[in-house]
Amino acid sequence: MKLSTIFSVALMTVGLGGLTQAQADITLRNALTGEVLDLSFAKKGGNTEIFKQFMQTGKNPYNTDAEAVKKGESLYMTGCSGCHGHEAEGKLGPGLADDYWTYPRAASDQGLFEILFGGANGMMGPQYVNFSSDELLHIMAFIRHIYKGDPKKAEWLKH
Repeated sequence: MKLSTIFSVALMTVGLGGLTQAQADITLRNALTGEVLDLSFAKKGGNTEIFKQFMQTGKNPYNTDAEAVKKGESLYMTGCSGCHGHEAEGKLGPGLADDYWTYPRAASDQGLFEILFGGANGMMGPQYVNFSSDELLHIMAFIRHIYKGDPKKAEWLKH
């Protein structure tokens, strides 16, 4: 066998090995039915690099970004505060700033996104019609920022 052939096979093997190392996206499920969420219904403009990163890890990269939290607050005030209160204290919908979650999966970023995107019981309809996926991550960052509950119960704070 020629040295160049051996070298080519070695390079292909390393290259293919790199393909198998790629991390698969998380699977997002409807909070009520457990069915896989169809992200093709998402409002346009939300498939950002940050959203792609979220889909790899299930953790919201905006949680520690002050500018993203500020944008999330603005989005929350226009689209969520009518039901959840201006301080997320709860009104028609439950409070969001404490450590009691109607849906325990909301303690993780993945679970909270699933609820926001796909909706929940009561009046909480799917929010993909109102906000892009990236905007939902901004809203989540704001909700995480105002959290007043027990840090031990906050899955998103764990690494």
